[in-house]
Amino acid sequence: MPTRRAKIPATKYPVERFVLDNGLRVVLTPDRSAPVIGVAVVYDVGIRSEPEGRTGFAHLFEHLMFQGSENLEKLAHFRHVQGAGGTFNGSTHLDYTDYFETLPSNALERALFLEADRMRGPRLTEENLRNQVDVVKEEIRVNVLNRPYGGFPWLTLPPVMFDTFPNAHDGYGSFVDLESATVADAADFFRHYYASGNAVLAVSGDIDVAEAATLIERHFGDVPARPAPERPDFAEPDLTAERRSTYTDALAPLPAVAGAWRVPDPITDFAGYLPYVVLAEVLTDGDASRLVERMVQRDRSVTGLGGYLGFMGDPFDVRDPTALLLQAHLPPGGDVDKVLRTIDEELDRLATDGLTEGELARTQARMATHLLRDTDAVLGRALRMAVLEQQRGEPGLLNELPRLVGDVTEDQVRAAAATLRPERRASVEVVAGGQK
Repeated sequence: MPTRRAKIPATKYPVERFVLDNGLRVVLTPDRSAPVIGVAVVYDVGIRSEPEGRTGFAHLFEHLMFQGSENLEKLAHFRHVQGAGGTFNGSTHLDYTDYFETLPSNALERALFLEADRMRGPRLTEENLRNQVDVVKEEIRVNVLNRPYGGFPWLTLPPVMFDTFPNAHDGYGSFVDLESATVADAADFFRHYYASGNAVLAVSGDIDVAEAATLIERHFGDVPARPAPERPDFAEPDLTAERRSTYTDALAPLPAVAGAWRVPDPITDFAGYLPYVVLAEVLTDGDASRLVERMVQRDRSVTGLGGYLGFMGDPFDVRDPTALLLQAHLPPGGDVDKVLRTIDEELDRLATDGLTEGELARTQARMATHLLRDTDAVLGRALRMAVLEQQRGEPGLLNELPRLVGDVTEDQVRAAAATLRPERRASVEVVAGGQK
């Protein structure tokens, strides 16, 4: 008997798209309900794009983009955004780098000027480079080297699962690679990847579409036209035999394990990919989920457990190759082999026996709630639409995602679970070195 389906509400955010003569793609989504705007610029360059010998360079360059630009001195971007009452940041992902602001709507032109100015050219100097290399090294110390479970599993699992440099290397970077970076390297990286034809600008919130389009043309229209570079093929074959790796974390107080399985291409096979997104939540989202109920509450074989798609945790901003990940922390003396066996048992049980009444509907309702909440704020909307445009040419898919999640059937979830076999799994075990 089929399980009850969730009723998923839809959003109807309007979407206006156009392309400037220099190749910059623009997405506008007006919402006059509050005098706030979100501005996002996404460049089609990420960790997978950086060359060998330059690990961490995509993230380093993100830092350099805040160190002044063609007409602005160092720290001017900070001052102009915060002086208008706004906030800003940037982030580096596997497949893109983004820069964004939230501002009062009367500061739209200010935000456009700031982003256009650094799209023309950041201030790449020896002083700025050396300073930001030191900043990134300190970030690595804080977030990876001197933190329990630092880099687990987003840095430690890819080299087990993948064989090629783009997919397997340390995206935070080695100190040797970072220290050997030159201004010429940075200038070449900018010329190659930070082209107007390789970028998307999205503006969401309290805007008049015609006025915003005029301002965008005014500030971005004369950015020199450079085409997008051809994106390499990062494909790798699926695993045919289980891969396992172990390392000791001197700071970790408890053992941990993460396992991952390859999933269908999220861009070219979105329909085949979506059931895995739902499956990860069925397995791990909330106290009533499959693995949490059994392994945390009943067996107590783990102290905590999570599951998600993509090594950085967002299922709708990744390209192939990617994976479904499950990670768990164990109690002292915990048995990693038992944990992996239990996961296999639960996957088999789900594939064979199906879901319980209401299990799928409950999970889909929670997922839809998270999707709706994430795009309720204007910046979340701008960022999501920019990435959807960048990777798919479909920013309006934002309105469809909750419904598409709700359309996934029990049979599709069961079929997805049946593919997560031990021989297709890569796993990494953390041996606790910090126990007293």
